[in-house]
Amino acid sequence: MAGRIACVTGASSGIGRSLARVLAEHGARVIGVARRSRELDAWQTETDGVTAKVCADLSGHESLPAICRQVAAPFGPPDILINAAGINIRQAAENVSLEGWNLTLNLNLGAPFFLARLLVPAMKSRGWGRIVNLASLQSQRAFHLGIAYGASKGGIAQLTRAMAEAWSRHGVNTNAIAPGFFPTELTQSVFEDAEIAACNAQQTCIGRNGRMADLEGPILFLCSDASAYVTGQVLFVDGGFTAK
Repeated sequence: MAGRIACVTGASSGIGRSLARVLAEHGARVIGVARRSRELDAWQTETDGVTAKVCADLSGHESLPAICRQVAAPFGPPDILINAAGINIRQAAENVSLEGWNLTLNLNLGAPFFLARLLVPAMKSRGWGRIVNLASLQSQRAFHLGIAYGASKGGIAQLTRAMAEAWSRHGVNTNAIAPGFFPTELTQSVFEDAEIAACNAQQTCIGRNGRMADLEGPILFLCSDASAYVTGQVLFVDGGFTAK
């Protein structure tokens, strides 16, 4: 990662925060993007590396050009983009509001594309770039109360393939990581219920739920030259959950 510039959305918590920390600790200059300034400050404090923060709401696409200018200000235009920001409102199909649907699709699916489209020209000019989207078990499986979230994450799988088709010939590879059950703010209710957490662990081939360290190897692989011939793929880091 030495010499690379990485933008990580959703860097204030959960998987985004963990991925942003890992990239910084392995030599990348990292810009963390999220809505919550205090949490971004905490991420910077715990991170051993060169970092900057941009406090912004990505759900309003009209603000993305200004956000990209802020992202490029500290170190220059990024050559790595991690789209980890997301929301899961957990509503039954009958209760999904138009407002909730639009927010979920705008943030989870729209922002990764429109943000990438703004940042890709600089990557193309250098002939090198890496985009990693955050997919989900729900990219492939239907979960209770997950209709809007599942639709957005199913879309991420196809968006990843489409982005790869559009930009890989210019050296800009796009892939996605689909985590299994990891302890984050979005999954807090799952891990607070010991019975449900144990049941999820039993559904994996490995026999346990995810640990943040399990994501370190995959993200470093997908953000480096090691993945030069890998693009348009969704890598399930789920302990074999989807294999059973």
